[in-house]
Amino acid sequence: MASDSRERDAIERALKIARRIAGRADVAVRGQIESFTPELRYDVAALCIDEDAWRKVEEANFKPALVFAHPDLLAAIPQASLHYRGIALLSRKRVQEIAGTVDGWERSPARARVSKEKALNVSRLYNAVISAIILDRVDWSLEDSRRNVLATMGITEDGAMRNVIGQEAEQAVKERLAEWVEDQGLVVDDEGPGSAPRAAWPLVGNVRMRFGSEPDVAFDRDGSLAVVIEIKGGKDPAGALERLGAVKKTFDESPAGCKNFLVAGVVTPTMRARLREMRMEADFDVEDLLRDEQAWRRFVNEIFHHALRIAPESERSA
Repeated sequence: MASDSRERDAIERALKIARRIAGRADVAVRGQIESFTPELRYDVAALCIDEDAWRKVEEANFKPALVFAHPDLLAAIPQASLHYRGIALLSRKRVQEIAGTVDGWERSPARARVSKEKALNVSRLYNAVISAIILDRVDWSLEDSRRNVLATMGITEDGAMRNVIGQEAEQAVKERLAEWVEDQGLVVDDEGPGSAPRAAWPLVGNVRMRFGSEPDVAFDRDGSLAVVIEIKGGKDPAGALERLGAVKKTFDESPAGCKNFLVAGVVTPTMRARLREMRMEADFDVEDLLRDEQAWRRFVNEIFHHALRIAPESERSA
């Protein structure tokens, strides 16, 4: 059953990425670059273009603007970032870390405002990486650059989808927790079932379950924090360590004696090693919790039976 669901997810994700690439945004941007009429003066050194790479492009009679970024062109056509970032095989996150965010340039070019300083910084980054790629291949050609753009578009789209999936997974876990405490008769008020729009759930044993952020789920007993659950459903491994930083902050701020749990979309080996150093009771895979009844049963047993001691051990998930 879980395998079938994951296969459907894989097919849906692949189709969305294929449709994104089939939209030919790369072709449209390349056409805008080719038709750009203002003269561009390339100061090779100032724009971080390697002289040998520049010479290689010139000797092949390639239009420089199709290979190397220029701040004037980026200011006029912000979406051209998609083209140069693609050739450089850089993620949006990496560009943001080094030169500044280009998300608005590529997503909403009509509303993007590009300062000269930022356009220059981004151009330098793209050109330094592109130069290295060109010099690494004896037979580099424009066709190589086009393949790089398509590859980067696929990776970018996949990463964006993983983040959306992570947000949906967080909400799904919260909704299932709300349904489960209702089904188990652990809620002591009489407002009736249904998770939304509630954010707090009075439970038996003087326990209160709260939904929020940092932590995503908190259980107070007699006014003191007893259990926290951080939910990081993002599937993009590139952002795993960033998510780990948020988890560590939450766990560090929880009081001594509080039991900390993590629900994660992905745990890399490096992340796993660091998690062992934190005050964490256990971690759970978010997809397993949402698709595998045994995994869900282990999760609720850990939280409500072992940690909070307000429910009998569950033999069967609701």
